[in-house]
Amino acid sequence: MRKLGLVPKLIIAIILGIIIGNILPAGGVRIFVTFNSIFSNFLDFAIPFIIIGFVVAGIADLGQGAGKLLGITTAISYGSTLIAGFLAYLVSTSIFPKFIHTANALSNAANPEDKLLEPFFVVEIPPLMNVMTALVIAFLLGLGIAAIKGKTLYNASVEFQQIMEKTISRVIIPLLPFHILGIFANMTYAGEVARILSVFWKVFLIVLATHFTIIIIQFLIASAIGKKSFPKMIRNQIPGYLTAIGTQSSAATIPVNLEVAEKNGVSQGIREFVIPLCATIHLSGSAITLTSCAIAVMMLNGMPFTFSQMFGFIAMLGITMVAAPGVPGGAVMAALGVIQSILHFNDAQIALMIALYITQDSFGTACNISGDNAIAVIMDTIHKPSKKI
Repeated sequence: MRKLGLVPKLIIAIILGIIIGNILPAGGVRIFVTFNSIFSNFLDFAIPFIIIGFVVAGIADLGQGAGKLLGITTAISYGSTLIAGFLAYLVSTSIFPKFIHTANALSNAANPEDKLLEPFFVVEIPPLMNVMTALVIAFLLGLGIAAIKGKTLYNASVEFQQIMEKTISRVIIPLLPFHILGIFANMTYAGEVARILSVFWKVFLIVLATHFTIIIIQFLIASAIGKKSFPKMIRNQIPGYLTAIGTQSSAATIPVNLEVAEKNGVSQGIREFVIPLCATIHLSGSAITLTSCAIAVMMLNGMPFTFSQMFGFIAMLGITMVAAPGVPGGAVMAALGVIQSILHFNDAQIALMIALYITQDSFGTACNISGDNAIAVIMDTIHKPSKKI
């Protein structure tokens, strides 16, 4: 089991959860529900610290870059993330209603928690602060450290980020399959799982198609601005794309992506600055996946949402996920605070969101890093026009 990746483990957990929910009596399923309750409370406790850990160091890092180059790269990256999120919103709201019937969701699952089993006992782990407080503290510290170039606080923020990365990779991610198993066992016992699974695979295909669409748009723009061959840029990107699928980490894909940028004719100074930076701040694939999955979960549960609500959600994603894509599953963990505060998801909905996201995480990461090379070509053209490739 240790050699299996996270996605196979989650698939096994979903299958086992369905089997357990069908064969065990209520008392047996409640054992898993009790674990879910404890894990969810721990997750709620950890979310503010995850936000602070990622956002403070991420913003502080942005302040130590190369002035104008940093500003332009950050603006393009954030703009690309917003465009990707709004593309996902348009696609999801146009296509999802064709197979997620909100009327049925409202009648069958207006309050799905009423059908779910309760844990044997509850261990309360109250968070030390709420999500908005954590976000304000993170912005204040990150911008402050960047402004005063504070080495002590910067080093502390980086070390705290490493602690939260270890918490995610050593505690939350390993326990996540058991959490998903319990959620699906409970939903199966409550008779809700068939409706959920009938939607999962369709959402996956639509998200994947949206990823490819934004990659094509990014490379068309880059090839036009940089006067480079679009087909050749796409071919050059294939090794980076496949590496990201295998590693589920933008950071781990940086060496391969640097080689791709070199093949695209991007000058050494630009590629060595832009590619590592964009691996941290450019999140178009993650924005597509999170936006699409959030809308799918809300439609499944008959939750109303507005454009202004989703606008705020997408805008905050580009900030709260800074530095998170370097950790497999990190983007959705960093976004949980925004999901709770803006979309008001409960524990069961958050678990569904995590399951939906992580099964597509590697493709979102591959989309992120592909866009990084499009941005590198654009930045190289702005600062030093390159020869055609």
